[in-house]
Amino acid sequence: MRTTLNLDEALIKELMTATKAKTKTEAIHQALSDFVRRQKRQRLKALSGKIHLDLDWRQLEEGEMKAQAERERLWRGHR
Repeated sequence: MRTTLNLDEALIKELMTATKAKTKTEAIHQALSDFVRRQKRQRLKALSGKIHLDLDWRQLEEGEMKAQAERERLWRGHR
């Protein structure tokens, strides 16, 4: 998507140096991607202690193993 922006040239050059990007577009994509990732992490951190998951990893693993065995059984039957 093309967008016209007025950006500080010195800031863009610093961004390109920091990201080792070859183009301005690549540098901005990396910066935006990093910003979004950081925001998501902050939202996840904010949930710390607010959600309680009562999961038993042994039960989950047993269910996954049964599902895998069933897939293998079905796959072998189609050969």
